[in-house]
Amino acid sequence: MKTKRYKIEVDCANCAAKMEEAARHTEGVSDAVVNFLMLNMKVKFEDGADEKAVMKNVYDNCRKVEENCKIYF
Repeated sequence: MKTKRYKIEVDCANCAAKMEEAARHTEGVSDAVVNFLMLNMKVKFEDGADEKAVMKNVYDNCRKVEENCKIYF
């Protein structure tokens, strides 16, 4: 499994928690952790997952729970 870290923008810790939960429930993600203080997200991908496609889906899912968030990938 491959793990990558991404810079994010989010307004509050509660929104960051929602983003983390949305990312964890995205197909192709085995785990995700959002660090609100450091403004980053660590994503662990399932074996064989297309990282770019998965991250697009992560971003879309996160925007559903926090429309002003940004993920730089």
